[in-house]
Amino acid sequence: MAVRIGIIGAGGMANYHIPGFQAEGAEVTAVADVNEDAARRVASKYGIPVTFAKVGELLKTDIDAVSVITPNAFHCPLVLQALAAGKHVFCEKPPALNAAEMRRMAAAAARAKRTLMFNFNNRARPEARAIMAYIRQGAVGRIQSAQALWIRRAGIPGFGGWFTNKALSGGGPVIDLLHMTDLALAFMDYPDPQWVLAQTFNSFITDKAFKGPWGIPDVARGVNDVESAAHGLIRFADGQVLFIRNSWAEMNRREEVSVTFQGLKAGGLVRRLFGRDGLDETSSDTCELYVQEHGRSVNREIVTEADPSMGRIASARNFVETLTGRAAPLNTPDQAVKLMRIIDAVYASARSGKPVRL
Repeated sequence: MAVRIGIIGAGGMANYHIPGFQAEGAEVTAVADVNEDAARRVASKYGIPVTFAKVGELLKTDIDAVSVITPNAFHCPLVLQALAAGKHVFCEKPPALNAAEMRRMAAAAARAKRTLMFNFNNRARPEARAIMAYIRQGAVGRIQSAQALWIRRAGIPGFGGWFTNKALSGGGPVIDLLHMTDLALAFMDYPDPQWVLAQTFNSFITDKAFKGPWGIPDVARGVNDVESAAHGLIRFADGQVLFIRNSWAEMNRREEVSVTFQGLKAGGLVRRLFGRDGLDETSSDTCELYVQEHGRSVNREIVTEADPSMGRIASARNFVETLTGRAAPLNTPDQAVKLMRIIDAVYASARSGKPVRL
């Protein structure tokens, strides 16, 4: 019998979640959104028979799981509500507004004995999967250090809306563009963080010249109280280190999405470069390993298939594969707790001007 999934939220990411679920044989049975017109549009596009204006009505149906696609502030309450109703959950990133919320979600999933996963879709990109295969085969060795970047020159996703309102989003690019931080941590086998030293900047957060080509409409009297860029260093309990850099608005040449790492046997790079911020059709991908062989430096280009969705559809497929026992989950609640602890510490260090011990 097919897994039955309900969608909570008719936002743009539904255009990846739903095809991913359906491609893996799941039955998407309903869409719930407070804007029921939006729910009807998505339902019509994908042949989904039922829509609801209230999540509670969706959770009363005979679905096995839900997909949460809402602004960040609603992730925790909706995930807790779905778990309490006995449903498995696939939730958009970030997992929550902070680590305290994420701990509650992890505990609830454990109590309910239900699967809780997050759309860390860059782990599902062909380049990331290829590098992870080399790591698991032992070709890279212990990764001592890594650098995780998601940087933009002009990529603020609207002014005054929920993205730039900390109460609704949890923060700016540190929490919004957390994918490369997560991917680097996955490559490093998610070590235990010990110290975080970081600085955030809000220099351009109200400057309309730095608006991105996508996002949500501006709100004239809205709130813009998040960072526009951040730099940080994380030290782990076993001596590994990770440098992170995230920006919506910073004097960069172009948008870059990358993880570089240095292992004892090999280094490597997974990178997507954009000619213009936020436009996938201008992108180019790189996947490489760096080794020493016979006294020479050798750079290996790893050829992978193209994936314009950046792993979003494959990530949704993995959720269904996990529920049906055909694959292991690409991420776990325990990893999400560590990630949110690091993000909390980035903000705490920036506020205090001092390193934060975890």
